Amino acid sequence: PLAGGVRGGPVKDQPKFKERNTARAKALRNSATPAERLLWRYLSRSQLGVKFSRQMPIGPFFADFLCREVRLIIELDGFSHDVAPDRDFHRDRYLLEAGYRVLHFSNLEVSENLEGVIMTVCEALKETTQPSSAQFQQAYTV
Repeated sequence: PLAGGVRGGPVKDQPKFKERNTARAKALRNSATPAERLLWRYLSRSQLGVKFSRQMPIGPFFADFLCREVRLIIELDGFSHDVAPDRDFHRDRYLLEAGYRVLHFSNLEVSENLEGVIMTVCEALKETTQPSSAQFQQAYTV
């Protein structure tokens, strides 16, 4: 079926989707570093129990890997991050204020310690998906 109204035209009073720079996101996915490709093998297809997406626009920035469900972002830092630490600081502050948790790993870390990176991601997922003891007590107080 066509999007929108009859013959794909706009529908009156229908909310519009927020514009996103999908062309840039696609270009970033197509030019992924070897470390990004390696990590994606473990994050794709919900292998860790949640869905991750690659190079997702969030405001003016792109998250390397994003799990919307638990608001977790994984950033792989390579050479470009070494030369622009101020930009990274502003990006992280923006993402934190928007309610995301950001994990940083270097490309070298992914290449040389993939198991440790995956374990760290799994721990972060547990922390964000399991209720704290206070939440548990509050939910199950009779």
